[in-house]
Amino acid sequence: MTEIYLDSCATTRPFDEVIALGDRIQRENYANPSSLHSKGIAAERLLSDARREIASVLQRREDEIYFTSGGTEANNLAIKGVAYRRRQPRGHIITSQAEHPSVLNCCRQLEEEGFTVSFLPVDSCGRLDLESLSKAVNRETILVSIIHINNEIGTIQPVEEIGAIIKGANPRTLYHIDGVQSFARIPVALQRWQADLFSCSAHKIHGPKGAGALWARKGVSLQPLFQGGGQERTIRPGTENTVAIAGFGLAARLSEARREDDFTLQHRLKEELYSGLQRAGVEVQLNGPPPGEAAPHILNLSFPGTKAEVLLRFLEEKGIFVSAGSACHSRHPEPSHVLAAVGLTGERLHSALRFSLSSFNHSAEIARAVELIAAAVQELKNL
Repeated sequence: MTEIYLDSCATTRPFDEVIALGDRIQRENYANPSSLHSKGIAAERLLSDARREIASVLQRREDEIYFTSGGTEANNLAIKGVAYRRRQPRGHIITSQAEHPSVLNCCRQLEEEGFTVSFLPVDSCGRLDLESLSKAVNRETILVSIIHINNEIGTIQPVEEIGAIIKGANPRTLYHIDGVQSFARIPVALQRWQADLFSCSAHKIHGPKGAGALWARKGVSLQPLFQGGGQERTIRPGTENTVAIAGFGLAARLSEARREDDFTLQHRLKEELYSGLQRAGVEVQLNGPPPGEAAPHILNLSFPGTKAEVLLRFLEEKGIFVSAGSACHSRHPEPSHVLAAVGLTGERLHSALRFSLSSFNHSAEIARAVELIAAAVQELKNL
């Protein structure tokens, strides 16, 4: 049975070059990069090379890049790092109701610790309500954290407009962008967006799991989340995951080089999947923005008359791997908070599946997926 993997928002298959690099490092460059001997220096050079690659994609300074264990830690470091460093009697943080769990849960914890948090609404396409943002930013606001590409429905937030609103209302408010789904997939212009912090992750762009990065503009002060040695300029102590970080750097370079071609390819494949299901007579409802206005690699659809978890298992038996929501909470029975935030209820909410594409997908498997999905939906309705 041929595997058709359509769950790349959860994780991507590493590039062959990344796998080969990891194998070589494990065998030859296994030393601690903090060690002063030649093998340690060679390992440290791998970190420097990766830092340069990440900085190049972001068009920012290398000394503004801090490596983490992934996107979740990068988001936590950005939000808690700012909150704890800039703690005020009435410290105010703003985010949206459709953020990744690593942002929402982080903000909820800070709220329990005494910070004031505004969870702003989004519209039916998942876009932030800019009027609510304008009203929410005040002199007590220390941070605004917004996802760039929503990981469940593919909404691309107007990050430049958001930055202008934030800085126009309070120039001292820091602006964090969760770029885990956008890094090396669509163009990034941090200076124009007036961003101060940006999170990204390796395993979303065909790199290994276990590596992420936080870009923090020069002059932004962060409180480390834990104590240790002096790694990452004391902001993120602990022995660096050299294998994963080096793979991250290579994956970033490879993904950036093919970004425009992948953007075009994935938009086309997404349209083939959506229109193919419609032509096959499948009753399907689009969740989120129109395909041409959303991220190229994400398509969220509801299949009335089915349950997402049951359809997901049916498809898995046929070799098609998809998701019922964010992988960070998909094992929990609660419906997607993102779909609830955009106003979905009832059957539409509980029959939604996310299809997400990568550099490895192609038209033939999309055509096969359409055929198998149509058959699975019909079979479930006949039960």
